[in-house]
Amino acid sequence: MSKRRANGEGNIRKRPDGRWEGRYVAGHDDNGKAIRKNVLGRTQAEVKEKLKRAIRECAEIDVEKAEEYTIGGWVRTWYETYSKPHIRESTQEFYEDYIEHHVVPRIGGIKLAKLTGRDIQKLYNDVKAKGRIRKKADGDTSMSASYVRGLHMMLHNCLGRAVKERLILRNPTEDCIVPKLEKKEMHILHPEDISAYLREAEKRGVLAMFFLELTTGLRKGELVALLWSDLDEQSMTLNVCKQAVRVKGGGVKVTRPKTETSIRRISLSQETVDILKKEHAKHPEIEYMFPSPVTLGMYYPDSVTAIHNKILKSAGLPHIRLHDLRHTFATLALQNGVDVKTVSSILGHYDAGFTLRTYTHVTTKMQEEAAATMGKLIGASV
Repeated sequence: MSKRRANGEGNIRKRPDGRWEGRYVAGHDDNGKAIRKNVLGRTQAEVKEKLKRAIRECAEIDVEKAEEYTIGGWVRTWYETYSKPHIRESTQEFYEDYIEHHVVPRIGGIKLAKLTGRDIQKLYNDVKAKGRIRKKADGDTSMSASYVRGLHMMLHNCLGRAVKERLILRNPTEDCIVPKLEKKEMHILHPEDISAYLREAEKRGVLAMFFLELTTGLRKGELVALLWSDLDEQSMTLNVCKQAVRVKGGGVKVTRPKTETSIRRISLSQETVDILKKEHAKHPEIEYMFPSPVTLGMYYPDSVTAIHNKILKSAGLPHIRLHDLRHTFATLALQNGVDVKTVSSILGHYDAGFTLRTYTHVTTKMQEEAAATMGKLIGASV
């Protein structure tokens, strides 16, 4: 009976073509059959070193298990087992789009153990250049940098799990270069336009909603999900603890915010509380703070965007996104002396550093003004 070669054992020979070859047993399949692999080199010393490294790697990974998976098979297994149960439905849609429209068609057939950073880099480049399934009106099929970065984050987590399960030695996404985010110019509702904007909002019966938005910078999903029970009139505070998000099929549901810092209690001005109380008197029996006049239930978030656009048009103001009202609040608060940490906590940012980076145009101007002030103060003493 022949002796079964143990995992990691190998031998070296010189091939007829002059190259040296090292053969080794990487593992055994379910039937006990040896999984044999080889390394090649121009010299015996080179092959010895390659063979030693390959044998060491064999001890660190589960070769038999790794051989079972292609990239397509592993990413689907990872998604269903480790990812999907822990992410929001909106994120699920993105991940399923990444997997079925990009990963599986482009690199899904590659063996997990054979995947390289170059394979993934080519995937990113292809998706960035021509990954759009439905062309834009101008025929453009490119995808944004943020979309590719989202794909990278998903693959990084997916292959990180493969490393933990000893299917691969290291995460090949670490070798990739992801596109930088395109810096977009930030637009706000200028102070001189706020009065015209709010007058038009009042004509449409939505003054309270947009006054609150401009004085708190709430996210659209947070704004429409507010209930009257979230308002504490006595302490003049608002409890922000839920948000409306889109789900498959075009529906909307209310969920807990995705980060702990998004759950917050924020202080309101007396003016804001008074306007909200007047709003409540119009429909005291309805639980939503800003009910839809059509359904008397929660406003659909996109409907609020449509109202915002109509307000701008009727008031003759330049177009800005609804989300830019959030930027308006933050910018004006910082310009008027509210400290960054306070603004960050009101907005529900995960840290003040993010707020600083987002509104660097404001804080840079504030630094210049501070420098000028200190220069005059100290200069007067010279």
